[in-house]
Amino acid sequence: MGIAKDLKVDDAVLIAAAEWSAEMDAKRARLVEWMGERDLHGVLLRRHENIAWLTGGAVELRVLTPAETGVGSILVTVDGRCFYLTTENEAPRLAAEEFGALGYTPVLFPWFADQTAERALEIAGPHLACDQPEPGMQPAHLYSLRKCLCETEIRRLEWLGKTTATATVEVLRNLKLGVSEFEMEALVSEALLRRGIQPSVLLMAVDERIVRYKHAVARGQRLQRFAMLNLCSRRWGLTISITRFAHFGPMPDALKQGFDAAAKVNAVLQHNTRAGVISARLYELAAQTYERAGFVGEERRHHQGGATGYWEREWVATPEGTERIADRQAFAWNPSAAGGKAEDTILLRDGRIENLTATPELPEIKAACDGTEYVTAGVLAL
Repeated sequence: MGIAKDLKVDDAVLIAAAEWSAEMDAKRARLVEWMGERDLHGVLLRRHENIAWLTGGAVELRVLTPAETGVGSILVTVDGRCFYLTTENEAPRLAAEEFGALGYTPVLFPWFADQTAERALEIAGPHLACDQPEPGMQPAHLYSLRKCLCETEIRRLEWLGKTTATATVEVLRNLKLGVSEFEMEALVSEALLRRGIQPSVLLMAVDERIVRYKHAVARGQRLQRFAMLNLCSRRWGLTISITRFAHFGPMPDALKQGFDAAAKVNAVLQHNTRAGVISARLYELAAQTYERAGFVGEERRHHQGGATGYWEREWVATPEGTERIADRQAFAWNPSAAGGKAEDTILLRDGRIENLTATPELPEIKAACDGTEYVTAGVLAL
């Protein structure tokens, strides 16, 4: 089935139609196989992450930004047919801008009568699964299908990581004393939106609020010395996480120690992000590294990050975590201590760690694990 257009960014082809089509066809085949294993007649996708995954990021049904579902759904039957279900008022735009090149069959109903479930049952048959709770349908948990990224997904994620990092550095370098946390949110949002990227997390904080709170949402305080840009971004359904800092004047020794500790934990987490490792083991290693760095129990004060991809965190490492790392997975670890923090989006590919949000133009903190050196972004002096 595939898609009849290239994926372009700023008029440049990022993914050719043939490659993009191959990605979508392979995912549809995997979904059909998944249905066959469960004796299903079809699966109804309503959540953004699953629709973006299946369509290779070609379809965006989001209208209300924080909602988990949008203005349409996708039905895939066990014989491989694909439909999109939406209201009559949304149909013209979805046909022209979202599904027009995909060859999906539209199923329409009035805006005042959501007939998604009954129409899906009519088309596919009685044994359906859905990724949102739906009476009479089995739950569809598709993380196992989408956790390992294919090459074209990686290409999109690489673009998103690099572009998000560029936008973050742009804002960081232009911070001025007296700027408010609300203004920092606006600056980051503008830098992302101007590049066609949606901000999904905006944790902008200054001075003592960074040290005091692990999740310091903006409250309007004005910058005196220490600034944090902590954000997540989205495009094509994929997500990126990054945090960067700036400081006016000399940094206190206690703050330097916090950044050094975070860099050490970050190195250990990245070094042990290897296929087959269990998430609980990563939590344990983080705890041990905090203790050696003089921050006993710091791992209990905030989550240390985990797998990413089509959610900002698909899961986070916990003491009893059973998730198993796989090759071609993306991760965002975020160790922190005493106001210092490390956060990048990385990719495990063929046994190697690739930093998708590297900012070599900023200061760096280097830490080694088992003889391998890892780089964490340091604090920009302004």
